[in-house]
Amino acid sequence: MTLRIVVADDHGIVREGLGALLSAHPGYELVGSAGTGTEAVRAAVMLHPDVLVMDIQMPGLTGIEATREITRVAPEVAVRMLTMFDDDDSVFAAMRAGARGYVLKGAAPDNVIRAIAAVAAGEAIFGPGVARRALDYLSGPREQRAAFPELTRREREVLDLIAAGLGNAAIAARLGLAVATVGNHITSIFAKLQVASRAEAIIRARSAGLGDQ
Repeated sequence: MTLRIVVADDHGIVREGLGALLSAHPGYELVGSAGTGTEAVRAAVMLHPDVLVMDIQMPGLTGIEATREITRVAPEVAVRMLTMFDDDDSVFAAMRAGARGYVLKGAAPDNVIRAIAAVAAGEAIFGPGVARRALDYLSGPREQRAAFPELTRREREVLDLIAAGLGNAAIAARLGLAVATVGNHITSIFAKLQVASRAEAIIRARSAGLGDQ
């Protein structure tokens, strides 16, 4: 059985390198590539690959946003992240978005190939450093786990202040940000938490223990 692969990365040299790596291994076929998050979603829907290899830093839709959309519109496509980013925010946001694997770009070529086969088979696979982060998170005390791991650290700070009842101007003053920047963070928070109003965001945040200023 041949595994059909799409590679989504904003760097052409990475797409070409992965294509060459796949072509050197029997049973793997590169059926398409994408240079933006929007193109990645389109490729998932139109080409029906078994696995879509996704970078996080993509123009247009980010890799996280594109993964979330692919999980919604083409759930049969296994998304596996291949990225330079190994911070907690990126790792857990990718997992929450539906990624079935997370491997760093410094991984050995054989590990990259094995990871593709694993996620195609329905397994969840993570590079050694990423796996340690996930295990530390899951085995750590509940009170030490960050609420809403899909949010960035700054977005959690903004949400915490929203839950405490502060308006945008007060949040901007507290964090040393422009009011417009706070507004942008709030828009992102609402999208990631899938809430439609400030009141709904406050309820979600307070139920998670935020807002205790």
